Amino acid sequence: MRIGYLLVTVFISTATSYAQNKTVVSQQKKDTTTNNLKEVVVTGEYQPQSLKNSVYRTRIINAERIRLKAATSIQQVLNTELGFRFTSDPALGVSDVQMMGMSGRNIKILLDGVPVIDRNDERESLNQIDINTVERIEIVEGPLSVSYGSDALVGVINVITKKPGKEILNINARIQEETAGNEYSPFGKSGSHLQHVGGEWQNKGWSMLAGLTRDDFNGFNVPGPLTTTNEVALDRNRWKPKLKWMANGRLGYSNNNFNIWYRLNYLDESIDSKGGYIVNANKAINQVFTVQRYIHQLQSDYRFNDQLTLSGSVAYNTLNRATKTTEHDYATGTDQLTTGQGQQDVAKLSSGAFRTTLVYKMSGQVSFQPGIEINTDHAEGARIKGEPTINDYAFFVSSELNLIHGVTLRPGLRFIKNSVYDAPPVIPSLNTKIVLTDKLDLRLGYATGFRAPALRELYFDFIDANHTILGNLNLKAEQSNSLNASLSLATVEQEGFTVKTVLSGYYNYIKNRIDYVTSAVDPTLSELVNLAKYKTTGGTLENTLAWKHFQASLGLGMIGTYNQYSTDAKTYGESPEFVWSPEINTNLTYSLPQYGATVNLSAKFNGTRRQYESFTGDNGEGIRLTKIGSSTIADLMITKKLFKAFALNAGVNNLFNLTTLSNSSLGTGGAHGTGGQSIPTSYGRSYVVGLSFNWTKN
Repeated sequence: MRIGYLLVTVFISTATSYAQNKTVVSQQKKDTTTNNLKEVVVTGEYQPQSLKNSVYRTRIINAERIRLKAATSIQQVLNTELGFRFTSDPALGVSDVQMMGMSGRNIKILLDGVPVIDRNDERESLNQIDINTVERIEIVEGPLSVSYGSDALVGVINVITKKPGKEILNINARIQEETAGNEYSPFGKSGSHLQHVGGEWQNKGWSMLAGLTRDDFNGFNVPGPLTTTNEVALDRNRWKPKLKWMANGRLGYSNNNFNIWYRLNYLDESIDSKGGYIVNANKAINQVFTVQRYIHQLQSDYRFNDQLTLSGSVAYNTLNRATKTTEHDYATGTDQLTTGQGQQDVAKLSSGAFRTTLVYKMSGQVSFQPGIEINTDHAEGARIKGEPTINDYAFFVSSELNLIHGVTLRPGLRFIKNSVYDAPPVIPSLNTKIVLTDKLDLRLGYATGFRAPALRELYFDFIDANHTILGNLNLKAEQSNSLNASLSLATVEQEGFTVKTVLSGYYNYIKNRIDYVTSAVDPTLSELVNLAKYKTTGGTLENTLAWKHFQASLGLGMIGTYNQYSTDAKTYGESPEFVWSPEINTNLTYSLPQYGATVNLSAKFNGTRRQYESFTGDNGEGIRLTKIGSSTIADLMITKKLFKAFALNAGVNNLFNLTTLSNSSLGTGGAHGTGGQSIPTSYGRSYVVGLSFNWTKN
């Protein structure tokens, strides 16, 4: 059942008691079959649903897959998933996610159902969630603006954290060491070092959970004291040192009909940006970017009876990002604050949210869920015009209808009032699940979505020595029309052999898309505007199988994109309006019970990505088709149990030593463009060894 912003996990159900649901969780943890249909989905559902019964096309990455991958970030988990690609900004030390051909600004990131705020377009928040606290990741493809409002144009990534289990007491810890390419020193000043400790307790309905993680990445190819500014500019494959402290705590109480809990997540992150040596001045300009993030959430629900449940939540998020710039004098060994524009800055963002929903089950065939949602966003800082606040008020209602045997309909509407921009008067959606046979399901969906202009796009100006990026107070909300369909062949079990196949397709049409436009007169000047239109389309074929101790998946995908230049491209001799990029991924797991060991290989091929862009040449303005090169990323990890409470993992990430991607684009959109240079994507092959500890008392 969904409560407030939280989409409640299997610990709470309108039809099942707390104790019964804990048993379900225990059984699931023992069954690690890939894409097991018994896994429970909560994102967008009225109550926990099995993967097979979910109305939405949903993918689940469970805790077992995360553990076998020995991941240190959510990006590392999603890197090898179909439809996902990541880009990095070496100038700022941040990264962004792309899903189904759309950038991160069109993806709703949720932590336990609560939206997570980001300062810029990049969804860096994904890398600021402690992977050690993650129970599973649910990915819903297609607009969910009716349920979640702005930003959910292309889909939702809901990161669901661990809850106290059936054990009275649990203590867990983890240390992991990893090289950064060929750079490493044990627990020292090179390579990557992770340490985590956590614990949980529950008794008689009361529960507590707490954890602390230190993630220290010391960078790669960091400029030395006498590396000149020219040398720094020529070598773009430099990765900035980044230190993260992440803490979390949870206190809750529940019984058969009532549940309430409070959770706090805290992040302290610092990125060290070393400037090049200025020979003539005997000085260097260095920067430190620091981020502090708090996420508070109080959530509760009460089940009056089997037909009626009330849920509510209050959430408050703060994000402070500071830029500190100093001039280091090598002659005196001193550091002094600089006075250049934008070199000393603190941006403060905050968001508050209230949400309440009521689920009324009229009968076994008809149920309703009305809800009210109030959101407020505030920002202030030297680069932000004034201290703007945006208030958003919404009423939404959806219904689940099972009037025809084997057919489930989920219509929904969302009505919005916004204090700053003209929101769409109503957002509709209709999702359908049809049971064709006991093994074959068809899902169809149509939805409109919207993305509100964010505070950063309306009021934020980025100005430094090389770039001028201006916000635009006249931006309109992006709107989308989307179709999606999937055909799922349920798991067939024969003598321990299981198979599942899913064929899916999608089409997204976005109007008033917000993007950067670079001035033809001044290439350092960019402004955010509403472009005419943008489209994405594509499909996937996913196959999974399990046989005895072997599990395997093979996926194929195609992503097609279209922008406002595509139709004009024919004038300049270019090809059709949609340009395509293929993907192939696989995940192989083999268990050796006699040795207490498991081998996991995950890999993905990303095909060449193409896009039309405008440019100004000797003969005036034109349109050209740009290309970003293909790549293959693969990770290999071996995990072995030691004694009863310990597990050792060792392996290799980025087996094929991928470092950069070729790039023919001349564009400079965004704060830091690529300008035809190769795109840094990794610091190369790395070697991993880690040790984890898990002790429980029943």
